[in-house]
Amino acid sequence: MTDRWEKLKAEMKEAAQSLGIDKIGIASADPFVSLKQILLKHRELGRESGFEEPDIEKRTNPALLFDNPQSIIAIAVAYPAKLKDPPKSEPGARRGIMSRSAWGDDYHKVLRDRLAKLEAWLRERVPELRVESMVDTGALSDRAVAERAGIGWSAKNCSIISPELGSWIYLGEMITNLPFTPDEPVTESCGSCTKCIDACPTDALVGPGQLNSSRCISFVTQTKGMLTDEFMRKIGNRLYGCDTCQTVCPVNRGKNWTHQQELQPDMELVKPLLVPLLTIGNKEFQARYGRTSSAWRGKKPIQRNAVIALGNFKEAGAVPDLIRVLEQDTRPVLRGTAAWSLARIGGEQARTALLAAADKESDEEAQQAIANALEQINRAANFDGQNTEAGGTND
Repeated sequence: MTDRWEKLKAEMKEAAQSLGIDKIGIASADPFVSLKQILLKHRELGRESGFEEPDIEKRTNPALLFDNPQSIIAIAVAYPAKLKDPPKSEPGARRGIMSRSAWGDDYHKVLRDRLAKLEAWLRERVPELRVESMVDTGALSDRAVAERAGIGWSAKNCSIISPELGSWIYLGEMITNLPFTPDEPVTESCGSCTKCIDACPTDALVGPGQLNSSRCISFVTQTKGMLTDEFMRKIGNRLYGCDTCQTVCPVNRGKNWTHQQELQPDMELVKPLLVPLLTIGNKEFQARYGRTSSAWRGKKPIQRNAVIALGNFKEAGAVPDLIRVLEQDTRPVLRGTAAWSLARIGGEQARTALLAAADKESDEEAQQAIANALEQINRAANFDGQNTEAGGTND
């Protein structure tokens, strides 16, 4: 009987490419004991993002999610890391940037499709198959499963790095009732390299493999409220997500995966002009971005980040557009953020608009943002040279 499962496992791995999967590994379904302790400590230190499954027991014990689990199949799908001939960001036509996780179709949908194909492939051969598939938003830790399954090693930047594919991979898993023999974990590691930790714009990587999620730019770009001056400066022109800790990784050098058609970028979507985003309507936003992973939080965070980016570029040509946001937008967060950007850009036109807005603003948080902006714009130094700091704009 063991021979049957070893043979099926080998055949499944051989079929991976035909199923649109770049790598398959097998993990045991035992509880993730060490991960549980890490997650408890993470919570104690207040380093969660709030996007995780709140029940740590479910995150670490497959048996709470699936009756009598026998193995977990982990999959990896590689995605592109480079834009070919991207449009230029220049004065009068400034552009933002979406992280690679938002390029192409929503990876949740792509991974679910691949897992469904794998399930169908298995069911043809094992009619008694039972599975529970999950991608990103599932209870289990994709990275913990992938590490145990030998997909790659757990890196200092909190990504899984595959020796073949680098960290430009999406992860998914399938708990099963199939008694597959687990694969061996990858023994490679980051060694003494700390490039990712050193390059993190907000020092969110507080140690090797330790992330303070609340400070991670990727998380910050997906929030909806007013941001602090520190975070707005550090965001640069990022509209969604952050790739810094992966782009500086030596293992990723030269790796760019273009074979998954659904994941290839539309240049105008992933590096869009900023000013048009300020007035994009819900219908147009859904038509343009609805199929991508960046749409899940709606348009507000992306619009707020576009306002921030214009300020970080100190784009004087956008002052009239930012004044319209300050005067007319119905959302206090957008008005307050526009005030911050106008102060970053400076000039008499911006100052006059801020003075007028101070008189009529009724929202307390926006009022404070306008007051802070007026204080800043009145300073003689006017923030010269701030665009060169870590986390600045990515033209």
